[in-house]
Amino acid sequence: MPNSLLASRNRRRRSKSKSKRQKLIENQREPQCQETALTEEEEEEDEGNGFKLKTSAKHGVQPLGNLYFVNKGAVNVRNTGLGNLHVLTDELVLEILALLDAAHLGVLSTVTKSFYVFANHEPLWRNLVLEELKGDFLFAGSWKATYVSASHPKFQSSGESVLKIRDFYSDYLFQSWLCANLEMKREWLERDNITRVRGLSVEDFITNFEEPNKPVLLEGCLDDWGAVKKWSKEYLSDVAGDVEFAVGPVEMKLENYFKYSDGVTEERPLYLFDPKFAEKVPVLDSEYEAPVYFREDLFSVLGNERPDYRWIIIGPSGSGSSFHIDPNSTSAWNAVITGSKKWVLFPPDVVPPGVHPSPDGAEVACPVSIMEWFMNFYGDTRSWKKRPVECVCKAGEVMFVPNGWWHLVINLEESIAITQNYVSRRNLLNVLEFLKKPNAKELVSGTNDRENLHDKFKKAIEEAYPGTIQELEKKAEEKRIAEEQKVTFWDAATDSKSGAFKFSF
Repeated sequence: MPNSLLASRNRRRRSKSKSKRQKLIENQREPQCQETALTEEEEEEDEGNGFKLKTSAKHGVQPLGNLYFVNKGAVNVRNTGLGNLHVLTDELVLEILALLDAAHLGVLSTVTKSFYVFANHEPLWRNLVLEELKGDFLFAGSWKATYVSASHPKFQSSGESVLKIRDFYSDYLFQSWLCANLEMKREWLERDNITRVRGLSVEDFITNFEEPNKPVLLEGCLDDWGAVKKWSKEYLSDVAGDVEFAVGPVEMKLENYFKYSDGVTEERPLYLFDPKFAEKVPVLDSEYEAPVYFREDLFSVLGNERPDYRWIIIGPSGSGSSFHIDPNSTSAWNAVITGSKKWVLFPPDVVPPGVHPSPDGAEVACPVSIMEWFMNFYGDTRSWKKRPVECVCKAGEVMFVPNGWWHLVINLEESIAITQNYVSRRNLLNVLEFLKKPNAKELVSGTNDRENLHDKFKKAIEEAYPGTIQELEKKAEEKRIAEEQKVTFWDAATDSKSGAFKFSF
């Protein structure tokens, strides 16, 4: 089947990011046949320009703009090597190649220099590994090497040989490499405008943050967690190394995932995100508890029929979650145990730049990778009246994500975290309204019984907490009426009969 990663990149919006990308590309002009990694001096120069790269471009691919700075009459090997297929976009060429098996990709890579570059595009081999081997593989430094070593274990190789192709120009392939190797710019990390609190009472949390639906970063509420004291990679490997966890579309043994995360550099690293970790490894369940602010979780009335609600999250630097809204209109908390995470949040009425939700909210089209969003769209937010809420959440800190808020998260270093979605009285009506939408079958997640979840949940709430829904509905109606009757400043400053100003001193 076509490479979904490539297809999603094909849907992203490009128009506003062209000039920014071109500036970045021009700053990163490389020699036509670079064979070594950047020197320390070159890295310092790049960092001075606002960005820093980890390695040199694989296969010598250069941005298309570089073609205009070489001698007149220079030819793009990309086009000559594709023959009549050169009229196709790079995305379409790769989607066609994604239909091939490994053997045919290998044969195709020997035809021309251009096909060599395309047929060795790492996401093609990543898809082959995940589709054919599932999670039963040991990462060998690259996805192609991983596939070959797993499929042909008797094949002895001293390492993957990478040819540097001269005069190959492609913005698409170069940007894919750039997003995998670009480190976070300082200016992307500087803004920290979230409210940070320590020692907050539950009542103040509800009044100041949960009821007004505002994000907040909570400090000092994980001090008693055994997880904070114990959960290193070594400890988790000891207690759960041979346990399989959900990693992207597959299940992987934790020890194998750690080997992958230690050696990978790619645009979208696989993210361990498992909703059943506590059932799989009960000792992990005993080493953390929900912070005091989130103890009320009304979905618990459903028992084992409740939707997925808690996850252990592990990932290398650069991994994370692109813009999304948490499922089922729930609120959430995210506790960082090791590492650190960059957060960018937008309120429910502000769609982030570069993000395009469908009218019914069932699908969201956005840039392929988090780094691509920062490169092409982050700068746009500087001129917005409603700027995003941003922060870096470090080990021992907890992020409160109110329901309906768009948020993006990227790991700045290898990180381990726990997150839970929950329903309290403050967002119960929102959740019930969400669950009864006509397209609930497409929107509701984390459960097999999507269509009946609303009725089951409402009935369970009425049995466990009689009168609660009616009381909340009454308060919501009173609040709505009060808002409508609220006297505006203009009404208070003018005489309603004469229209003249009135003053009271």
